[in-house]
Amino acid sequence: MTIMSGSWIQAAPGHWERGRIKTMIGKSANGVWGEDPLEDGSDIYCVRAADFERSHHRVSQKHLPARSVAPRVIRRHQLHRGDLILEKSGGGEKQPVGMAVMFDLDIVAVCSNFCARIIPAEGVDSRFLTYVLAAAYGQGLTQSAIKQTTGIQNLDTEAFFGSPWAYPKLDEQRRIAEFLDAETARLDRIMNLRREQAALTEERTIARIFNTLRGTEIDEDRKPSGLDWLGDIPASWPVIRVSTEFDVQLGKMLNQERVTGEYLRPYLRVVNVQWDRIDTDDLVEMNFPPGEKRRYEILPGDLLINEGGSFPGRAAIWDGRIPEIYYQKALHRARSRGRSSVRWFYYCLRLALELKVFEIEGNSTTMTHLTGEQLAAHRFPFPERNVQDQLTRELDAVISNERALLRIAENQVQLLKERRQVLITAAVTGQVDVSSASGRGIEVP
Repeated sequence: MTIMSGSWIQAAPGHWERGRIKTMIGKSANGVWGEDPLEDGSDIYCVRAADFERSHHRVSQKHLPARSVAPRVIRRHQLHRGDLILEKSGGGEKQPVGMAVMFDLDIVAVCSNFCARIIPAEGVDSRFLTYVLAAAYGQGLTQSAIKQTTGIQNLDTEAFFGSPWAYPKLDEQRRIAEFLDAETARLDRIMNLRREQAALTEERTIARIFNTLRGTEIDEDRKPSGLDWLGDIPASWPVIRVSTEFDVQLGKMLNQERVTGEYLRPYLRVVNVQWDRIDTDDLVEMNFPPGEKRRYEILPGDLLINEGGSFPGRAAIWDGRIPEIYYQKALHRARSRGRSSVRWFYYCLRLALELKVFEIEGNSTTMTHLTGEQLAAHRFPFPERNVQDQLTRELDAVISNERALLRIAENQVQLLKERRQVLITAAVTGQVDVSSASGRGIEVP
């Protein structure tokens, strides 16, 4: 994150007015949360930071909550088209407070008390000011004005609004805004295409896993698997309970007494276990005496499965990169009993989670935990080990190529996001002349 200094103002076009961000703001006032909705036709909408469409700097109407607000309060706080909404409290480590969006909806609404309604000053275009605040946020000006004494970030608006800025007359503001509207829309279309390509690649991956676990390429008679979500499988393939093929155990319960001791060792948490990948950059330690080594140690080839967290069932195989490591209770450790491959089991879980098999069989629309009993009792097709190994090798090779395509698409989206931010910043600080720009291929510093 590069925090913009005031030095760029000297390089701004000579006819631009020098001042501060607050010079472009006519009025700023905190929002109001109101009361629980009455559902009698008098309720209005309330815009929260959760309703920000951050990539387009607008308000999303999808999940706006209804609130009961007194008429006199509505008259004082009602949002009008062209107003801006600034998040003043909230935020997080990866998404700091200070984002602003423009309100352009034809509804009666206020913003929440964690936000502020901003009315542009006379002679300031709403879209231009929205892009200015987007540039300021992207360059870290809001982050440098954050006060955090509790778990909530609070934006010091006086300090933020006091940041130096330069801006042109209204006509040029509008030209810049129109240029950025067109250019950011073009970049957004390209990003959406890349995301669609990534989604199609993911769909192909799941289809390949599905066909592999059904043995569609195996040349032999077929039989019903007995699993509604899977269909027919080769006649020689047994459908077996997980507990028959794998020893499944939960990790050690974490408490404050166990974070100190003579035998502190690193352990894996839910956050470390991603799909087919284990992150070890942020490990913590817990006390694991020698008597617990056999029960809680992870060995190379063990499959770690999230029991809870944001994605229960997500799994990855431990590769042994750290000589001695353990795992906590929010994870299952699946260790092969000798006949079946953890790689095959990994793909079984990957498909089961994608098809929501555990939710369906548990008669639930959501899954917050994948219990050891539920996992151990589940049934999957487990052909002979040599068949498992051959099919997973073939599947790994194909999926490796597809992952490379996914990484390319993800990198392109990230580069386009960065290009979008650079373009916005360059345009609203006068580093590019948009008066004759067609948009395409324009150079930005």
